[in-house]
Amino acid sequence: MAKESSSLKNALPAHQPKWAEKLAGRTVAMMAKSLAATIRFEFEDPHRSVLQQPAIFCIWHNRLALCLEIFRRYIVHHGDQRRLAALVSASRDGAMLSVVLRAYGVEPVRGSSSRRGFQAMKGLITHLKKGADLALTPDGPRGPRYQAHEGVITLSQLTQVPIIPVSYRLSSFTALSTWDEFMLPHPMARCTVRFGKSLHIDRQLKELDRQEAAKVLGHEMNLLGEE
Repeated sequence: MAKESSSLKNALPAHQPKWAEKLAGRTVAMMAKSLAATIRFEFEDPHRSVLQQPAIFCIWHNRLALCLEIFRRYIVHHGDQRRLAALVSASRDGAMLSVVLRAYGVEPVRGSSSRRGFQAMKGLITHLKKGADLALTPDGPRGPRYQAHEGVITLSQLTQVPIIPVSYRLSSFTALSTWDEFMLPHPMARCTVRFGKSLHIDRQLKELDRQEAAKVLGHEMNLLGEE
């Protein structure tokens, strides 16, 4: 019965944005760009990890507010042909977020571990093979906060595309009352973005090793953000 329910969830199509989601998404994108215009960005990439193409960029779920600006301001700066795809849930909220992504020129891949997981993994692999970068939140969509799941390790193992941990610190922000304590930057805040050393996942890695690799990734991301 559980297998049947899981198969049904995978077969269901992702919610497509209706007019309300489209309006909300465009409004959110406009507000995000207006806020980001006031932020003072500083970038630290001592390993020059960002020069690797393509790459799987991993950032914690509570730092999504500025991740698209980081890609536009720093990563695209190192290669104007770089393209980004990002995983977004198949839910109604995901439909609205897909509109936000497209406003930044980012291609949404719809799905999650609980719904359309197979289709999402297939879509992500397709984008990597076409040379696009990926943006993933390894503790999303439901947490626990600051704990990386194995999915990103499996994706890197299958494609042999390196994982680049990313995090940032804000001089001023409000932490929302959500499971991830989402960080909402204050206008004029200083944002120090840190890129970690790229992680290369062995193709022959076993399940227990993938679990350990996920812990290593989470630890590196926490060091970058000083959690």
